[in-house]
Parts: sequence; structure tokens; C-alpha cells
Amino acid sequence: MIKKILTIAVALLVGGYSAQAEKERDVLILEIAGENSGTVKIELFNDIAPLHVERIKELTQTGAYNNIAFHRVIDGFMAQTGDVQYGDVSGDNLDRAGMGGSDLPDLKAEFSALPFRRGTVGMARSQNPDSGNSQFFIMFEDGSFLNGQYTVFGRVISGQEVVDSIKLGDGQNGSVTNPDYIKTATIE
Repeated sequence: MIKKILTIAVALLVGGYSAQAEKERDVLILEIAGENSGTVKIELFNDIAPLHVERIKELTQTGAYNNIAFHRVIDGFMAQTGDVQYGDVSGDNLDRAGMGGSDLPDLKAEFSALPFRRGTVGMARSQNPDSGNSQFFIMFEDGSFLNGQYTVFGRVISGQEVVDSIKLGDGQNGSVTNPDYIKTATIE
């Protein structure tokens, strides 16, 4: 019952309630490691962005997100991760992190009316709106300039303080040296 109430409350906070919000949603659990560590829980909006949620679940269930760097982290904006091709912190391609994706095809955008607020999770993409693949980002602060431009597929429901402590990048592009990373990702 408490989970149902929280689901409805989160739906109201992120900009709307639907009958689907009453159904329990999957939760992505990220165990963060590096200079900072902790657990982040993300409610997945399968009713709003079903293709993106399915992709996140598929990559999580295969272990693709394990040991993946937060390669781009911009103070006051967001922390980006999910490059399963080049973002493995135990690999030798970390200098290319942010340039890759997965072996799966890119996804068609699933834009919605949900705003980009603190804790919102969105799918990263190139200039092509239909190029989301595996990379995603978590907002540190509200970012209304992203509304309707990127797919919202989740929201942090626990551990935003862990997100806030992720090691920041340098310069304007937010590239991170010795980045914090997703140690393990699971679906609940």
C-alpha cells in the first residue's frame, strides 16, 4: 500500500497522474562506487516510455551496466552514464566514454509532457531525436530547456544525495577523470 501511495505521489510530482500510475512500476537499482558510493533507486515509467524502459531493463538484466562510468558530470545540470561500449572502468577505452552505445538498434523518441526536474532520468542521444540507445542521465537540478527534447523514462525515488555526490567533471563538457561508476545495476 505504501508503495502504491508513493507511486501516485511521484506521478503527481512529475507532472501528471494516469490510471497506469496506480500499477506498480519496476525500479532500477544502481550501486554507485568510486570516490563516492551509495545506492540510487529509480522508478521506471514503463507507461510513459515503454521502449526506453524495456531497453534499460534488457541491458540491466544482461549486466551491461555493471562497472560503467559516469563519464560526463556537469555541476548544477546532470550526471551521464550508460556507455556500455566504451564506459567500462576496468577497460582501456575509457577515454572514448560517451561515444558509444550498445549493439542494439537506436530507439525512436518517446517524448512526453513530463518535465525535466531534479531527479528526472532521461535518455541521452545525439542530434537525431531517434538515436537513444544505452546512455542516460540523472538531473541535479530542474532543466526546463530539455522538456520535449529528450525522453523521460524514470525518476529517482531514493538516493538523490548519492547522485549529488557523484564526482564532477572538468570544463564545459563535464568529462570526468577517474570517474565514479555503476558497480552493479539490478531491476526490482
